[in-house]
Amino acid sequence: MASIYSKYRKTINLPHLSGSALKVIAIISMVVDHCAYYLMENNTLLYEVMRCFGRITFPVFAFLIAEGFRYTRNRMKYFLQLLGFGVVSEVPWYLLNGADGTHNVMFTLALGVVALVAFEKLKKDGTLCCCVILLIALIATWSGVDYEWRGVLVIVIFYLLETNRASLPFGRMAQLLCAFPLMMHYGAWGALLACLILSLYNGTRGFINGFIAKYGVYVFYPLHLLGLWFATINS
Repeated sequence: MASIYSKYRKTINLPHLSGSALKVIAIISMVVDHCAYYLMENNTLLYEVMRCFGRITFPVFAFLIAEGFRYTRNRMKYFLQLLGFGVVSEVPWYLLNGADGTHNVMFTLALGVVALVAFEKLKKDGTLCCCVILLIALIATWSGVDYEWRGVLVIVIFYLLETNRASLPFGRMAQLLCAFPLMMHYGAWGALLACLILSLYNGTRGFINGFIAKYGVYVFYPLHLLGLWFATINS
């Protein structure tokens, strides 16, 4: 299979993206999406294009959460990091959105990790495992976290349908095909773009290492929300 993939790749010269590249793309698309949502009129073509590009963000972050969970040495610490930054991010989220009953996406990602832990602990009992994961998804909807139950299930799908580098790009297709119906709820074109980008992932960490790799995205999230709030009050 590896030799077939190598020949296929040489034939059409497929590009490849590392985990670091995925993070950069997700951050850029997130900023573009939020700039459109919070700073622009919503009845323009530019607004629609920017929001479409922004739909890349969550599927990529959901995929990276599943990858991170697979390789982390301390899953409790991984969960607590997401939960902690969710609490910190709630302040600028509230400043931007007010008391609308919603909560920031870090909580969604943290609940996704809880669902993955539940799967690992309960996978021998399929019925109980499914019920617990669905309960966690319902909690996501009830609590009003961003992307609600769909966000949790996308993370679970990306984790369950694990692939390996030798089977790329075709091995990734099962993940994307199963997650696509959930992702397209927030925009079909954005979901297609996200699938295209994720299909190019090559399974490597990439150029971001150390402290920035661990905490860079987490720190950037509340900071960019705070920046957007300042922009809204000064516009």
